[in-house]
Amino acid sequence: MANMNYSNRGPPEDRPRPRNVSREEALSQEGFRHACHVLFHAPTSAKLFDRVPIRHVLLMMMRFDGRLGFPGGFVDPKDSSLEEGLNREVEEELGCSFDKIKVTEKDYRSAQAREIPQRNVTHFYIKEVELEDIERIEAESVKAKDHGLEVMGVVRVPLYTLRDGVGGLPAFLCNNFIGNSKSQLLYAIRSLHLLREDQIQEALRTSQNY
Repeated sequence: MANMNYSNRGPPEDRPRPRNVSREEALSQEGFRHACHVLFHAPTSAKLFDRVPIRHVLLMMMRFDGRLGFPGGFVDPKDSSLEEGLNREVEEELGCSFDKIKVTEKDYRSAQAREIPQRNVTHFYIKEVELEDIERIEAESVKAKDHGLEVMGVVRVPLYTLRDGVGGLPAFLCNNFIGNSKSQLLYAIRSLHLLREDQIQEALRTSQNY
């Protein structure tokens, strides 16, 4: 196809963008590798400094390459399903596999296919758990097989913006994200109705100008 001639060395705006595909279309693609990632989230009544509502906890992780991403990875040919591959990766990266965080097909949200630089499909899952489950994930993650190697640590996403207009989500969005994980995070915030669209756009504008 024509876009196979593109180089991945050009500026981001010149690179071919991933295309949204259905789960069925994604699984029918030949010659593509499949990567699955999951966002674990939970509501909370906690307040920062006893006045700033945190409202919701969203988990990401710092990777070995200094970029932020979600737990997960590539599905092996020996995995019987996308979900089996994802749950295996979650156990390796977070060190826990208790039933309440087992990802199933009902947690499936989206897929994107990309042909440059490799032919990959990224599948995204969103799973709501209890706050105590989030805390258990965080506690057990330091014992994970990949802790300190492929995973530098688990982090929470701040959904608030502080009075200076930068601290919180705008500053968090200034980080370097792997692949399409930043767009997946924004998709999750929108689909879960955690912030209004004007709040999301303001955070994005601030992060781009900071």
